[in-house]
Amino acid sequence: MTTSFSPKVLVVGGGPGGYVAAIRAGQLGIDTILVEADRLGGTCLIRGCIPSKALIQAASFHAEITEAARTPRFGIGLTAAPTLDFGVTVAWKESVVDQLSGGVDGLLRKAKVKVITGHAVFSDAKTCTVETAEGVVTIRPEHVVLATGSLPVDLPFLPFGGKVISSTEALSLPRVPRSLVVVGAGYIGLELGIAFRKLGAQVAIVEVADRILPLYDAKLTAPVLRWLKAHDVALYLEARAVGEEGQGLAIETISGERKILPADQILVTVGRRPNVAGWGLEAMNIAMNGPFVRVDDRCATSTTNVWAIGDLVGEPMLAHKASAQGECVAEIIAGKTRWFAPRAIPAVCFTEPEIVSVGLLPHEVPAGVETTIGQFPFLANGRALSMEAGSGGGFVRIVARKADHRILGLQAVGAHISEFAGEFATLIEMGAVLEDLAGIIHAHPTLGEAIHESALAAMGHPLHISGS
Repeated sequence: MTTSFSPKVLVVGGGPGGYVAAIRAGQLGIDTILVEADRLGGTCLIRGCIPSKALIQAASFHAEITEAARTPRFGIGLTAAPTLDFGVTVAWKESVVDQLSGGVDGLLRKAKVKVITGHAVFSDAKTCTVETAEGVVTIRPEHVVLATGSLPVDLPFLPFGGKVISSTEALSLPRVPRSLVVVGAGYIGLELGIAFRKLGAQVAIVEVADRILPLYDAKLTAPVLRWLKAHDVALYLEARAVGEEGQGLAIETISGERKILPADQILVTVGRRPNVAGWGLEAMNIAMNGPFVRVDDRCATSTTNVWAIGDLVGEPMLAHKASAQGECVAEIIAGKTRWFAPRAIPAVCFTEPEIVSVGLLPHEVPAGVETTIGQFPFLANGRALSMEAGSGGGFVRIVARKADHRILGLQAVGAHISEFAGEFATLIEMGAVLEDLAGIIHAHPTLGEAIHESALAAMGHPLHISGS
């Protein structure tokens, strides 16, 4: 049996871009259908951001207890090391995912969005068929919002399968591997590699660049590098994976040396690619920008009333970018004047310690623009010291234009500083200058005081460290 619908809006993909677009469209009274082949929530909620952060939380708790069994802290010690039932850990992680996915379902129902479960395929830009458990559904919408997301990139000589896994499989392993080799020292590889090291795995990381997190500068990543070395994570920089060999992974270093790294699992985290295959993109007459769908500053494609958002349209491939674009498109369809033109999009690495960056890094400032840079260490922050987060080399850094003190970028590395992302983004979006930040009273004692002090440092008169 074939069922037909003609809604005003069809959203394809139930991830953070698609479900937000659908919810906002529904809130605005627009007849909306959302098609999702898997569970609601997409990569981020189901097999990415949320489960990885849950695993990181559990791993950090395990590491703290293990350390307390070795060396008492604050006068608190344990007489035995903790046990780990990883199956229970994974079940707890899945309960978090289930709760949030169910929440998305409830929000869509409240917004009166019809959800169809199945794989969408387009025969032209405005005709979509979906194979569902109940039969074929044909949808002919007025507007289409493409939010199909992205997929992990594999390597020709390390195809996924067997012991070679992507981040998706890493988050669903039945047990902690004794030895894990991570190929790629970007944020996904480091986040998962650090988590499994905290859970007791022997971890090696292989990176073709000469440093970890190569998009960031060495000062910002130095505290993470320090943690890796202190916790016996084997790091092979300027090295490339060759392929599986024996019981491990063969690599070659820049000097030509060949090594075999023992590996129960080989985690490949060398990037993600837009999900453009298998749903009929080629039938929609849409212009491309390399591997991505080309859009303008309203997220409109080259085909009238077809919109695209999220990972499908390019970097940065971040959930919060997709959500912002989804909300923007829904409001445009509703007749509002909107465009997607953020001054900056926050990026966070949930490594040990965490890294957050909004706006320009020092080396990204255009040539000819003079800057003033202020940096404040957590070693001089009372809250950081009281929570043993001051000695890891963490800091807050601010980059401002020298001529008018306009804030161009803010970065931080340290414990729990992912929560700085909101304030950093607000300062840049509001066009703040150093004097604005210097005049904002930050509560004491908090880690956020370091943000205020970084502005004072850039102006040449920090209060809690010696000025230049």
